[in-house]
Amino acid sequence: LVVILDVKRGDVPHTAVHYAEAMRGADWVTASAWLGPDALQPFLEAGLGVFALVRTSNPGADVLQAADLAGGGTVAEAAADMVASLGEASVGASGFSSLGAVVAATQPRAMKGLRDRMPAQIFLVPGFGVQGGDVDDVRACFDTSGRGAIVTASRSVLQAFEARDGPWQEAVAAAASEFAGRLTEIQP
Repeated sequence: LVVILDVKRGDVPHTAVHYAEAMRGADWVTASAWLGPDALQPFLEAGLGVFALVRTSNPGADVLQAADLAGGGTVAEAAADMVASLGEASVGASGFSSLGAVVAATQPRAMKGLRDRMPAQIFLVPGFGVQGGDVDDVRACFDTSGRGAIVTASRSVLQAFEARDGPWQEAVAAAASEFAGRLTEIQP
């Protein structure tokens, strides 16, 4: 079982070292790319995989992440370039880096460009389901062989009991099964 802690940590390097130490036992963590590479490096040095926030699912993120830079491109594209560069040192035999990226299902127009900028990054793809992301929205997160992305659906699975009759365990299990079935529709 691979454990991903969705903690969105990010701080100056000295503090990031302590955050990384507290995450031991996990395989991957989410962390903020917005403080730069030295805020991500301590997690990698601690042996953790890191999903750096690049293009997130919350609507307010557009204020910064979609902002145009004077030299061209967006803030999210600059973050993607930083993640790709920093991640080069940790590309394994699979062809993927232990430095991945959070790229939301709610950002389908940005996905192809971000995949092109980060070919060796595994994408953690939130926003499927309740937030509006669907199968067609996430296809571009995968590489040409259909690999390189982990699509998640939290609320639509974990809170399925709110919209269904019967025991909560059955509602959650049914929603998880439906979600998995939807993912089989994704073809490279």
